[in-house]
Amino acid sequence: MTTSIEDAAPVARQRRLRTEIPGPVSRELQERRSNAVAAGVSSTLPVYVTSATGGLLTDADGNVLIDLGSGIAVTNVGHSAPAVVDRVRDQAGRFTHTCFMITPYEGYVAVCEALAELTPGDHAKKSVLFNSGAEAVENAVKIARTATGRQAVVVFDHAYHGRTNLTMALTAKSVPYKHGFGPFAPEVYRVPGSYPYRDGLSGPDAARIAIDRIEKQIGGDQVAAVVLEPIQGEGGFIEPAPGFLPALSAWCRDNGVVFVADEVQTGFCRTGSWFASTHEKVVADLVATAKGIAAGLPLSAVTGRAELIDAVGPGGLGGTYGGNPVACAAALGAIETMRTDDLAGSAKRIESLVLPRLRALATETGVIGDVRGRGAMLAAEFVKPGTQEPDADLTKRIAASCHSQGVVVLTCGTYGNVIRLLPPLSLSDALLDEGLAVLEHAVRTESRA
Repeated sequence: MTTSIEDAAPVARQRRLRTEIPGPVSRELQERRSNAVAAGVSSTLPVYVTSATGGLLTDADGNVLIDLGSGIAVTNVGHSAPAVVDRVRDQAGRFTHTCFMITPYEGYVAVCEALAELTPGDHAKKSVLFNSGAEAVENAVKIARTATGRQAVVVFDHAYHGRTNLTMALTAKSVPYKHGFGPFAPEVYRVPGSYPYRDGLSGPDAARIAIDRIEKQIGGDQVAAVVLEPIQGEGGFIEPAPGFLPALSAWCRDNGVVFVADEVQTGFCRTGSWFASTHEKVVADLVATAKGIAAGLPLSAVTGRAELIDAVGPGGLGGTYGGNPVACAAALGAIETMRTDDLAGSAKRIESLVLPRLRALATETGVIGDVRGRGAMLAAEFVKPGTQEPDADLTKRIAASCHSQGVVVLTCGTYGNVIRLLPPLSLSDALLDEGLAVLEHAVRTESRA
């Protein structure tokens, strides 16, 4: 008998498993999907969500899952945050679209004003709004090339910047992001970054290697932009060694190169501050943001030095949906929530609760080579005991075990051997504790298998 998703129970306040994961209704929906949705769109966990609140997801079978992924660092304020819902409802009731390039509206301006206030640095700033992180990064490159009159763009090993043609060129990992999709945009150069667990280098030493490679292979006077994530996301939640970012920023400043911080995943209180680059007091020339900016509605931005942004003439930047009024309303609601609920402080609290447990688990099991991260952007890198050899199979099994018990965790990393935790910053300590207990059990069980 076909079961309607309308039969699912209302959202609960705790994890609850009514069926196996995925349940029969989700499996039925998955069959429909296989006949209608492109195979190239994959899903980590094929449960079909009918409602969500805070840090919980309710699926079509009435199962309630703890969400430690936040839709990949998007729902920082939690699912269905009241200030976001109220503003979205109000805006949608008034109008949903005019195109800012045709007839503008205040919400777009208000978001840009908020970004000027929140992003690092006290210089004059302007912003332009788009839909996705990839669009933001691509437009940051356009702005840098126009402002400098140069073409070369420098990126780093393990980087991820998006799926458009240009941002695929900027992204390091081939499968699944690049394989078969070339040729890619030219004048993109990749250099080593800082991966303390694997390279053993100090930040200044890693920066010297990168800068030496740039100067020898490209020439500082040919580089339009250096684009990097303050903490690399898809590449494995790699936090560079102290001193790496400041050294690169100083080199860019000395050579007239635009320093672009890709804060798409790290931004909006995720790492315990509004933006991760402030950890070492680095002030980027341009900041690309998305994900957490609008709590799930499609919105992104490039914010930066006014003289750089304004180097592009009228009509050179924009898009039909960029800065959509409903998405702008969501962003203003999300920013309000982050401020009033001190979600940067909540991220620090999450770090203080999670890191000790992951480190203890590493010592106990011997299969975690590195525990790292900041705020509520945390990761464990799994290796074969006594080595640094990545163990992607174990990582997959651990994630699958968590999923079967109703806890959503995500994997990442160049070698596919990192489990990353991105809980909503509003997640209660009780739910966080329960989710971690499931993860700990999975690691202990699967590491003995």
